[in-house]
Formats: sequence, structure tokens, C-alpha cells
Amino acid sequence: MCGIAALFAYHPDAPPVTLGELMEINKAMLRRGPDGGGHWIDDKSRIGLAHRRLAIIDLSADAAQPMVIDGVDGAAARYRITYNGEVYNFQALRTELERQGVRFRTRSDTEVILRLYERDGAAMAAKLRGMFALAIWDARDGRLFLARDPFGIKPLYIADDGKTLRVASQVKALLAGGRAGHAGPDPAGHVGFALFGSVPDRHTLYADIEALPAGATLTVERGGRRQETRYFEPAKVLAEGEAAAKDAPPMTAGRLRELLLDSVRHHFVADVPVGVFLSAGRDSATLAALAAEDQGADLRTFTLGFEEFEGSHKDEVPLAEAVSGHYRTKHRTERIAKLHFDAALPEILRAMDQPSIDGVNTYFVARVAAHGGLKVALSGLGGDELFAGYDSFRQVPRMAGLIGAVPGMAALGKAFRVVFGPAIAAMTSPKYAGLLELGGSYAGAYLLRRGLFMPWELPAIMDPEMARTGWAALQTMMRLEATAAGVSSPVNKVRALEMSWYMLNQLLRDADWAGMAHSLEIRVPLVDPVLLAGLAPALARAQGSDGAPDKAAMAVTPMRKLPAAVLDRPKTGFFVPVERWIQESAERGTRYPDGRGLRGWATKVLAAQAS
Repeated sequence: MCGIAALFAYHPDAPPVTLGELMEINKAMLRRGPDGGGHWIDDKSRIGLAHRRLAIIDLSADAAQPMVIDGVDGAAARYRITYNGEVYNFQALRTELERQGVRFRTRSDTEVILRLYERDGAAMAAKLRGMFALAIWDARDGRLFLARDPFGIKPLYIADDGKTLRVASQVKALLAGGRAGHAGPDPAGHVGFALFGSVPDRHTLYADIEALPAGATLTVERGGRRQETRYFEPAKVLAEGEAAAKDAPPMTAGRLRELLLDSVRHHFVADVPVGVFLSAGRDSATLAALAAEDQGADLRTFTLGFEEFEGSHKDEVPLAEAVSGHYRTKHRTERIAKLHFDAALPEILRAMDQPSIDGVNTYFVARVAAHGGLKVALSGLGGDELFAGYDSFRQVPRMAGLIGAVPGMAALGKAFRVVFGPAIAAMTSPKYAGLLELGGSYAGAYLLRRGLFMPWELPAIMDPEMARTGWAALQTMMRLEATAAGVSSPVNKVRALEMSWYMLNQLLRDADWAGMAHSLEIRVPLVDPVLLAGLAPALARAQGSDGAPDKAAMAVTPMRKLPAAVLDRPKTGFFVPVERWIQESAERGTRYPDGRGLRGWATKVLAAQAS
């Protein structure tokens, strides 16, 4: 896990790349890579690369970046790379390349990526199993290649003024360079945050900064010609699984165990110790069990608890500690209270790269792991998306099926909402006013399920023109429908939506900034393209004895069973008392009509990011 930056003056009239701007961008990402930093600018000042290093694989100076191959620095050097992330199958790729005569000078995954690009060009991105964002410069052809991992675990942001392309791992790093963020706000980004509590890719809060999409590559040539390609989309994998489901054998317990254990093993590839975040839930407990099985007695686990919950049914600590004792892990628990939240709040808002209403729990549990001396920890993030653990997997299809079956209901529902919406909003959630208008489609039902503010509330919480322009530009309903359009199974439709919206834009992004705030790499074995492809034919089936594997099936895959208290525990979610903490220290006079709960938190977060 690292921070990367690139400046490419691709237009003939572009001013030269400057060391000052490159270093300011790189310096802003210090916590992403405290183990070292490097930079390089070509002799014509047309391209510059920079890197902050968190050393995980090949800890030697040989693996420092930007890395060059095809000779030492100078005219003979063709390819250079700056890269953030980990490629877990790099040893297999290295062996394949060595059989073809390639010789390596480091033990790093970075050099394997470069050599693979040398052989396969842009097509190599689809062969990498891991989380990554990278920039490769081809000096001979004057070409900059960018790539982002399949699920978007690692971020990559781009600012293009028509002459110079600027790239970095963080929005705030691009802002620190002084040449991006001056084109005004992106209305779609602001509207997206109000709707979902996170900014939907590829938008940011800034009109001139955008994200490279997950599972995408971008090639920019000298002169400005460019080509963007999507090499991975969860919905396509799910659709392929549906096509193969008829002829595929049932997903046995043994096969499910094999797939999960394979992913866990790959995510332990490192030259430093790897720990596991452990809560009382099935996802993290299963990962801890499989990891303990594979890694032995030295496994380290970490639990975050809250003083307000101690002794209550919401307290995760006793059960997590029981799981730790069951598998004999080296465990560390840390409890926090509102006073810790208040003390950390300024730093949380500084570390948060894009606004989010979530991520506080990840920030604190990452701090626990970092205090324990770790650089890498596994998280159970993605288990609910993969194994249909959210209520949305039941609610959205039911809502869309019932309401969508009535012809003309959307138009009638809109009229109902316009007339009765204000009264309904005064008594209960504004979402109920839009139930008949939106609930008849998967897109609308999903927006009702995940929405923070509803579309008709936007003019009251932000400039009405920004609300109108942003809603039109974001094309929320069309994009939500397109996300689920390629799959047939109702559960798979929701799975595609959850993976491509909530998981991508909020959970994974939060894991990145919250982990990097403590120089901790958070790995997510349940967010893995090989695992998804292996499960996809089974996920197309209805859940049942011979159908799609669920959380219960996942939880019985360890050889040594999880404690009965975990197996029998109903899903409650990992609750953080942020709403209570925010209410207790609420600031009055906000622009939002409701300053309570998550809406009040959203107000505070957005104000901090905008400043």
C-alpha cells in the first residue's frame, strides 16, 4: 500500500512539469507510505512520477519506486512505474515470465507488473489478482498507462486541464499540488453525496477531478490521444455465472471452503506480519478461523469496542474474544468512548479524502492494529455483498415486484408524494412519501433502501440550481438501472448494485482512507475476482440446500467449527454510536433542515471537506 503521483504534459503547449508541484502532491500522501519516497522527471520535463512507500513485499531498497527496467536510468530505460497496492499472484506470474526467459533483479511484485506490461501491454491488468492503482510510463512510445483494480479497492484520481494530466492516489493530494480543484464544484458529486452519503465514482466534489473507474485502464499518448477500457465489471461476471449455472455442479461445502481458503491464502502474501480484524460477525470470524488454520498459532487479531455498549447486547467484545480464544490467536481489544471520538474528529475529517458518512469504525480499528505494530490486516468487508447478507437482498426485489406489477403506479405515486409528501416527512422518514413513485423498479427501490436524502429534498439542502444540474448530470436512476440490467436473478441484481455502489463508493473507499490514516494496509479476501468467478454459477441459483451459498454456508467452512454463539447469532451489523455522539455535540444553524443523526453527520463532513 502506497501513494502514487504522475504529471504528464502531453500537449505541445503544456508548461513543463515542475518538481515543486510533484513533490507537494507526494508530500500530501506521506501517511500512505512512511517507509520511503521517490520521484523522477524526464530530461525534457514532460513526464514526472512520484511514490510514497509502505514496504510490504520485498522490503529492500531494490524495490523502491518509481522503478525502471530495460537498463539503468538514462537513454536505455524504457518503462517506469509508480504503483500502489499488492498483487497476490505475482509469484505465479513471475514463474511464467521466467520460463519465457525474463530475468528479475528484485523479489517485488512491482517488477513483475512492469515485465508483464512489457509483454502484454494494457491486457495485463486483467491478469493481476489483487488491489492496485498504477501508472506506467513508456519512454519510447511517449505513452502513460493507468490501471485500477477490478473492484476499485485502491483509488486513482485524475485532473486534466486539456494540456497536462495529473494523477494521484488522493483528491487532497491533487489539491495540494496547487493546479487542480479550481474549476468549481461538481454538482453531480455534491448531489451524489446527499443521496448516498458518499460520492459516486467517477465524480468527486470538484469539477476538474475525477476517478478512474474500477476495473478500468486508461492510455494517454503524447499529443493527448487516449483510450479507456473496462476489463472487469461485477455484473458481467454474475451474468456469465447465470449462463453457466444450468450445467455447473452444485456448490458443495468442500468447494466453497476451497475457494475461500484460496483467497485467504493469497491475501497473506507479504514479507511482514498480517493480522485480522475480528468482530462478533460471521464474516470476520470465518476469516479468522480459516487464517488460523492456515497460518498457525502466530495469527494476530484485533477488536474494537465501545464503552457505551459494554455489558449490552450491542457489545461485540466478549464474543470476539471468545472466538480469539477458540482459535488461540494473539488478540488485542481496545474500547473507545465519545471523548476519544471528539479528540480524533479533526484528524478523521483531515484523513477522509472524499466525504463519507461511514468509516469511523474502520478508522479506530485500524488504529488498534497500527498500535499493535502491524502494517497489514484482513477485513471481512464484502461478505454481505457476496453472500446476500443485507436486508436489501429481500426488500428490494419484494418492493420492485409488488409495486412494479401495478401499471402506472410511478405516475400515481409521484402525484401522491407531491400532495402528501410534506405531511409524511413531518411524521416519519421522507422515504415513505416516495414509496409508490420509486419502489416499482430495482433502481428506485435501491435508492429508497440506500438513500440518505431523497431527490425531492435536494433543493432544500443545497443551492436549487446545483441540485437541478447535479441530478441531471448524475443520471442516478439510469445508472442504477444499467448496473443491474445485465443480470436476471433478483438477488444478483441487488448484488450487482451493492457491489457497484455501496461497496465501491463507501465501504472500500472508507477502508482506504481510514487504513492509510494509520499507514495500515487493509486487505479484503471476500472482494476478490477469482472468488467471485468461482462462486458466480452457484450465486445464480435460489438460496437453499443445493442453491446459492449464504452466510450460514460460509460460516461452516472452517475445519474447526465457529463457536455456536457466532453461528446462531442473528445479523445485527457493526454499530458505531456516531449518531449519538454527533447529536450530543451537534452544531446548530446548519444548512440541512434535519441536523440529527446521519443527516447531521453528513452536514458536518461535507462542510469540512468543502473547506
